Amino acid sequence: MGTAALLRAAGIGLGDEVIVPAFGNVEVAAAVTHVGALPVFADIDPLTYCLDPAAVEAAVTARTAGVVAVHRFGRTAESAGMHEVGRRHGLLVLEHSECEASYDEVARRRERAEYLDARLRGVRPPEGGDGHTYQQYVVRVPGNGRPDRDAFARALRAKGVECRVPVKTPVHRLPEFRRWVSLPETERAADETLALPVDGSLTKREMRRTAGACNALGGLLQPAA
Repeated sequence: MGTAALLRAAGIGLGDEVIVPAFGNVEVAAAVTHVGALPVFADIDPLTYCLDPAAVEAAVTARTAGVVAVHRFGRTAESAGMHEVGRRHGLLVLEHSECEASYDEVARRRERAEYLDARLRGVRPPEGGDGHTYQQYVVRVPGNGRPDRDAFARALRAKGVECRVPVKTPVHRLPEFRRWVSLPETERAADETLALPVDGSLTKREMRRTAGACNALGGLLQPAA
Protein backbone atom coordinates (compact mmCIF):
# COMPACT_ATOMS: atom_id res chain seq x y z
CA MET A 1 0.00 0.00 0.00
CA GLY A 2 1.37 3.42 -0.95
CA THR A 3 1.90 6.40 1.32
CA ALA A 4 -1.25 8.20 0.14
CA ALA A 5 -3.38 5.11 0.72
CA LEU A 6 -1.97 4.64 4.23
CA LEU A 7 -2.63 8.28 5.10
CA ARG A 8 -6.17 8.07 3.76
CA ALA A 9 -6.80 4.81 5.62
CA ALA A 10 -5.77 6.59 8.85
CA GLY A 11 -8.33 9.31 8.20
CA ILE A 12 -5.78 12.00 7.35
CA GLY A 13 -7.00 14.59 4.89
CA LEU A 14 -8.13 18.18 4.43
CA GLY A 15 -7.01 20.48 7.25
CA ASP A 16 -4.36 18.07 8.55
CA GLU A 17 -0.59 18.52 8.49
CA VAL A 18 1.94 15.75 7.89
CA ILE A 19 5.63 16.25 8.68
CA VAL A 20 7.98 15.07 5.92
CA PRO A 21 11.62 15.57 4.89
CA ALA A 22 12.59 18.09 2.22
CA PHE A 23 15.87 16.36 1.36
CA GLY A 24 14.61 14.45 -1.67
CA ASN A 25 11.60 12.13 -2.02
CA VAL A 26 9.25 14.62 -3.62
CA GLU A 27 6.79 11.75 -4.03
CA VAL A 28 6.25 11.69 -0.25
CA ALA A 29 5.21 15.35 -0.16
CA ALA A 30 3.05 14.71 -3.24
CA ALA A 31 1.30 11.84 -1.48
CA VAL A 32 0.42 14.16 1.41
CA THR A 33 -1.10 16.75 -0.92
CA HIS A 34 -2.90 13.98 -2.80
CA VAL A 35 -5.06 13.26 0.27
CA GLY A 36 -5.70 16.99 0.82
CA ALA A 37 -3.29 17.46 3.73
CA LEU A 38 -0.42 19.95 4.00
CA PRO A 39 3.20 18.71 3.93
CA VAL A 40 5.24 20.40 6.66
CA PHE A 41 9.00 20.13 6.20
CA ALA A 42 11.38 19.33 9.07
CA ASP A 43 15.17 19.24 9.04
CA ILE A 44 17.40 16.20 8.75
CA ASP A 45 20.15 14.64 10.84
CA PRO A 46 23.39 15.63 9.02
CA LEU A 47 24.90 12.15 9.42
CA THR A 48 22.00 9.95 8.34
CA TYR A 49 20.20 12.42 6.01
CA CYS A 50 16.94 11.20 7.56
CA LEU A 51 14.43 13.26 9.56
CA ASP A 52 15.76 14.47 12.91
CA PRO A 53 13.27 13.54 15.66
CA ALA A 54 14.02 16.80 17.50
CA ALA A 55 13.23 18.79 14.35
CA VAL A 56 10.02 16.80 13.93
CA GLU A 57 9.00 17.58 17.49
CA ALA A 58 9.63 21.28 16.89
CA ALA A 59 7.41 21.20 13.78
CA VAL A 60 4.37 19.68 15.53
CA THR A 61 1.29 21.92 15.70
CA ALA A 62 -2.30 21.41 16.74
CA ARG A 63 -3.05 20.32 13.16
CA THR A 64 -0.28 17.74 12.87
CA ALA A 65 -1.72 14.30 12.21
CA GLY A 66 1.25 12.29 10.99
CA VAL A 67 4.93 11.93 10.15
CA VAL A 68 6.52 10.16 7.20
CA ALA A 69 10.13 9.20 7.92
CA VAL A 70 12.20 8.23 4.88
CA HIS A 71 15.18 5.88 5.05
CA ARG A 72 17.90 7.40 2.85
CA PHE A 73 20.91 6.07 0.93
CA GLY A 74 20.82 2.76 2.81
CA ARG A 75 20.69 4.36 6.26
CA THR A 76 17.60 4.02 8.43
CA ALA A 77 15.83 6.89 10.13
CA GLU A 78 15.85 6.99 13.92
CA SER A 79 12.64 5.01 14.22
CA ALA A 80 12.59 4.79 18.02
CA GLY A 81 12.84 8.56 18.42
CA MET A 82 10.27 9.17 15.72
CA HIS A 83 7.74 6.78 17.23
CA GLU A 84 8.30 8.33 20.66
CA VAL A 85 7.38 11.73 19.22
CA GLY A 86 4.36 10.09 17.63
CA ARG A 87 3.24 8.59 20.94
CA ARG A 88 3.60 11.89 22.80
CA HIS A 89 1.48 13.77 20.29
CA GLY A 90 -0.87 11.05 19.08
CA LEU A 91 0.52 11.02 15.52
CA LEU A 92 0.56 8.40 12.81
CA VAL A 93 4.20 7.53 12.02
CA LEU A 94 4.94 5.95 8.65
CA GLU A 95 8.34 4.73 7.46
CA HIS A 96 9.13 5.00 3.76
CA SER A 97 11.88 2.71 2.47
CA GLU A 98 13.83 3.01 -0.73
CA CYS A 99 14.34 0.03 -3.05
CA GLU A 100 15.59 -3.14 -1.41
CA ALA A 101 18.61 -5.11 -2.64
CA SER A 102 19.65 -8.74 -2.32
CA TYR A 103 22.00 -9.91 0.42
CA ASP A 104 24.79 -10.50 -2.11
CA GLU A 105 24.39 -7.06 -3.67
CA VAL A 106 24.51 -5.38 -0.26
CA ALA A 107 27.61 -7.37 0.66
CA ARG A 108 29.37 -6.25 -2.53
CA ARG A 109 28.41 -2.63 -1.91
CA ARG A 110 29.73 -2.78 1.64
CA GLU A 111 33.02 -4.20 0.40
CA ARG A 112 33.41 -1.33 -2.05
CA ALA A 113 32.34 1.22 0.56
CA GLU A 114 34.98 -0.12 2.96
CA TYR A 115 37.57 0.25 0.20
CA LEU A 116 36.68 3.92 -0.29
CA ASP A 117 36.43 4.56 3.46
CA ALA A 118 40.04 3.46 3.85
CA ARG A 119 41.44 5.41 0.91
CA LEU A 120 39.54 8.65 0.36
CA ARG A 121 41.23 11.91 1.32
CA GLY A 122 39.88 15.42 1.01
CA VAL A 123 36.21 14.46 1.10
CA ARG A 124 34.17 13.33 4.08
CA PRO A 125 32.99 9.71 3.71
CA PRO A 126 29.54 8.68 4.93
CA GLU A 127 28.98 7.53 8.49
CA GLY A 128 28.67 3.75 8.27
CA GLY A 129 26.58 2.69 11.21
CA ASP A 130 24.87 -0.62 11.80
CA GLY A 131 22.83 -1.88 8.91
CA HIS A 132 24.04 0.61 6.27
CA THR A 133 23.36 -0.99 2.87
CA TYR A 134 25.10 1.73 0.84
CA GLN A 135 22.34 2.14 -1.66
CA GLN A 136 24.30 5.28 -2.38
CA TYR A 137 27.78 6.15 -1.12
CA VAL A 138 27.32 9.82 -0.28
CA VAL A 139 30.33 11.98 0.57
CA ARG A 140 30.60 15.62 1.58
CA VAL A 141 32.80 17.83 -0.58
CA PRO A 142 34.55 20.53 1.50
CA GLY A 143 34.78 24.09 0.30
CA ASN A 144 32.21 26.75 -0.47
CA GLY A 145 29.16 24.57 -0.87
CA ARG A 146 27.44 24.03 -4.19
CA PRO A 147 29.97 25.75 -6.52
CA ASP A 148 32.88 23.66 -5.24
CA ARG A 149 30.82 20.46 -5.11
CA ASP A 150 29.65 20.95 -8.69
CA ALA A 151 33.19 21.70 -9.88
CA PHE A 152 34.41 18.59 -8.07
CA ALA A 153 31.72 16.48 -9.76
CA ARG A 154 32.60 17.83 -13.22
CA ALA A 155 36.28 17.07 -12.66
CA LEU A 156 35.50 13.51 -11.55
CA ARG A 157 33.32 12.88 -14.60
CA ALA A 158 36.12 14.19 -16.82
CA LYS A 159 38.32 11.47 -15.29
CA GLY A 160 35.75 8.79 -16.10
CA VAL A 161 34.19 8.49 -12.64
CA GLU A 162 30.40 8.27 -12.65
CA CYS A 163 29.01 10.39 -9.83
CA ARG A 164 25.75 12.19 -9.19
CA VAL A 165 24.28 14.89 -7.00
CA PRO A 166 21.73 12.97 -4.91
CA VAL A 167 19.40 15.92 -4.21
CA LYS A 168 19.70 18.88 -6.56
CA THR A 169 16.88 20.94 -5.07
CA PRO A 170 15.25 20.35 -1.66
CA VAL A 171 11.51 19.83 -1.92
CA HIS A 172 10.69 23.01 0.01
CA ARG A 173 12.45 24.98 -2.75
CA LEU A 174 10.42 23.47 -5.59
CA PRO A 175 7.72 25.80 -6.98
CA GLU A 176 4.83 23.50 -6.13
CA PHE A 177 5.95 23.03 -2.51
CA ARG A 178 7.74 26.29 -1.78
CA ARG A 179 7.84 27.09 1.95
CA TRP A 180 9.66 29.82 3.86
CA VAL A 181 11.13 27.53 6.49
CA SER A 182 14.59 27.26 8.03
CA LEU A 183 16.18 23.89 7.23
CA PRO A 184 19.92 24.53 7.55
CA GLU A 185 21.06 20.90 7.53
CA THR A 186 18.89 20.11 4.53
CA GLU A 187 20.26 23.10 2.63
CA ARG A 188 23.84 22.28 3.56
CA ALA A 189 23.46 18.65 2.51
CA ALA A 190 21.94 19.64 -0.83
CA ASP A 191 24.94 21.93 -1.46
CA GLU A 192 27.74 19.59 -0.33
CA THR A 193 26.77 15.97 -1.06
CA LEU A 194 27.90 13.80 -3.94
CA ALA A 195 27.16 10.12 -4.54
CA LEU A 196 30.14 8.03 -5.67
CA PRO A 197 29.72 4.66 -7.39
CA VAL A 198 29.77 1.51 -5.22
CA ASP A 199 27.73 -0.76 -7.47
CA GLY A 200 28.48 -4.44 -6.94
CA SER A 201 29.63 -4.86 -10.54
CA LEU A 202 32.50 -2.35 -10.22
CA THR A 203 35.98 -3.81 -10.65
CA LYS A 204 39.01 -3.15 -8.46
CA ARG A 205 40.47 -1.04 -11.23
CA GLU A 206 37.34 1.13 -11.33
CA MET A 207 37.40 1.52 -7.56
CA ARG A 208 41.06 2.57 -7.67
CA ARG A 209 40.18 5.13 -10.34
CA THR A 210 37.44 6.58 -8.14
CA ALA A 211 39.66 6.86 -5.08
CA GLY A 212 42.60 8.21 -7.06
CA ALA A 213 40.53 10.83 -8.86
CA CYS A 214 38.94 12.04 -5.61
CA ASN A 215 42.25 12.20 -3.81
CA ALA A 216 43.90 14.13 -6.64
CA LEU A 217 41.14 16.74 -6.46
CA GLY A 218 40.34 16.78 -2.76
CA GLY A 219 43.46 18.63 -1.71
CA LEU A 220 42.58 21.48 -4.06
CA LEU A 221 39.34 22.30 -2.29
CA GLN A 222 39.77 23.84 1.11
CA PRO A 223 36.99 24.66 3.58
CA ALA A 224 35.89 28.27 3.51
CA ALA A 225 37.57 30.46 6.13
